[in-house]
Amino acid sequence: MMKENKIIVFQDKKIRRIWHKEEWWFSIIDIIDALDASTRPRKYWSDLKKKLNEEGFGVSDYIGQLKLNAEDGRLRETDCVNTKSAFRIIQSIPSKKAEPFKRWLAQVGHERVQEIENPELAQNRVKEYYELKRYPKDWIDKRLRGIAIRQELTDVLKNQRFLGPQKCESIF
Repeated sequence: MMKENKIIVFQDKKIRRIWHKEEWWFSIIDIIDALDASTRPRKYWSDLKKKLNEEGFGVSDYIGQLKLNAEDGRLRETDCVNTKSAFRIIQSIPSKKAEPFKRWLAQVGHERVQEIENPELAQNRVKEYYELKRYPKDWIDKRLRGIAIRQELTDVLKNQRFLGPQKCESIF
């Protein structure tokens, strides 16, 4: 599926992104510029890379140099990260602007742990998200039933050994 590369805006700061390996990758420099008061985001990123490596993050394993449009209109290789790695980097930025993200990450992590302990919470949360997106109630009910039926069928096929786990996931 072809995704259009778009610039997203956070607090009046542009964050460049590109669709790569079936997910969005974001410019690290742009993230730092949006979340830190530093006037030199490239220098800040250089220092942060050293800090992250010292913490054992292994930055080179998680970043990719991808070509993004620069201010001069040319494509330039830029350090980029996927969403998961962006969240990890944001956690390392000691800034008041980064604090709302950190609180949100803590909340999402807390909710995920609750859902692991009580899977029914996950289904309720999915329903809430669809309601927030203003999907019709009958559509939501059909969607949730469809998910449940598909999961039951997958379980039956796995238990009957008709399909291995990898093939089971690929048919749905």
